[in-house]
Amino acid sequence: MQKFHATTILAVRTPAGGAIGGDGQVTLGNIVMKADARKIRKLYDGHVLAGFAGAAADAFSLLERFEQKLRDFHGSVPKAATELAKEWRTDRILRRLEAMLIALDRENLLLVSGTGDVIAPSDNVLAIGSGGAYALAAARALLAHTPLKPADVVRAALEIAGDLCIYTNRNIEVHELT
Repeated sequence: MQKFHATTILAVRTPAGGAIGGDGQVTLGNIVMKADARKIRKLYDGHVLAGFAGAAADAFSLLERFEQKLRDFHGSVPKAATELAKEWRTDRILRRLEAMLIALDRENLLLVSGTGDVIAPSDNVLAIGSGGAYALAAARALLAHTPLKPADVVRAALEIAGDLCIYTNRNIEVHELT
């Protein structure tokens, strides 16, 4: 069975604000199955942004659980992410999910994985998915050498990733924290 390559997600947080974006490509082997997938969601009345990579059904399941944890913990992204990671790691069914999640609010940028990791990057830049390494490198360079706002960094870095990674396209969706 061929493996789905589903996305590139990038998030940036600076004192000027935060943004998260993703491309729209879903690939099965060497075939583009979908070019306009939407992988970024506004949660908790728009106060939290989340992006996901991995198997679509698994990612949606995690996103729903994360949203419930946000409601349970009154919008606390660190607490919701930690509780989701604990549940993900200990539940027999959830343990089989193949996806990753990035969550962003005004104070936090976190990666949540199925291995129980909840990671806050030291440089406030995170990327996941097939083209994640390309987008991450581009975003770091743009942040170090340009005065661009977070949303502009995310868009430009995803465009660079789209030019380099065959599993990433330039159908880019970017959301800013308002």
